[in-house]
Amino acid sequence: MARRISKLKVAAAALLLALFAFLLYQFGLFVMVVWLTFHDPGSSAFMKATRAELRRENPDAVIHYQWVPYDRISKNLKRAVIASEDANFVAHDGVEWEAIKKAWEYNMRQAEKGGDRMRGGSTITQQLAKNLFLSGDRSYWRKAQELLLTYMIEAVMSKERILELYLNLAQWGENVFGAEAAAAQYYRGNAAQLSSAQAARLAAMLPNPAYYDKRGDTSYLRSRTATIQSRMRHVEAP
Repeated sequence: MARRISKLKVAAAALLLALFAFLLYQFGLFVMVVWLTFHDPGSSAFMKATRAELRRENPDAVIHYQWVPYDRISKNLKRAVIASEDANFVAHDGVEWEAIKKAWEYNMRQAEKGGDRMRGGSTITQQLAKNLFLSGDRSYWRKAQELLLTYMIEAVMSKERILELYLNLAQWGENVFGAEAAAAQYYRGNAAQLSSAQAARLAAMLPNPAYYDKRGDTSYLRSRTATIQSRMRHVEAP
């Protein structure tokens, strides 16, 4: 009996220690989120992971990235990305549970049919949380951490700051990150000069940027670009 009580005490102590470590880790992430509210990042977790992957084949591989402030990003791109990725961006609190449910149901149907085209139900804030802090692994733990980070970000950042970070950190090619580098790569211009059509095409690339970077125009990309461009007039950016 005494031995059993002793084991229970050890287990309880281990559980409390694990809980303390978890809370300390979350507090550390929250501090980083607060810091990023006022400071521009020089990189992101996703950039670092991409660079490491590219350097397995080419040790000299580099990431093309240049930060630009919010007012130097075309309003066309802001509207196009919201229209494409998160139509309710300005209204929601970070997570669209109904969108997640619909994406899960669609993906299940695709899996049953042997299809490989999947949908994501992530908001812009969720995508930012993943890009800033997490890996591309698809696990329940990573998704749970993404949700926690999403609510942290929404709690302390304005919608304008969230969109500014997202547009500067989003991947737009195999080694191209951020609106400024994307404008230079595809249009030999800068993020402030992007036209409606150019912005719509960049937004259409977002679900699979490395693929379209290599393949260029496809019939689906052209169709998706036209759809986004038609929706942009109905979207307001913060």
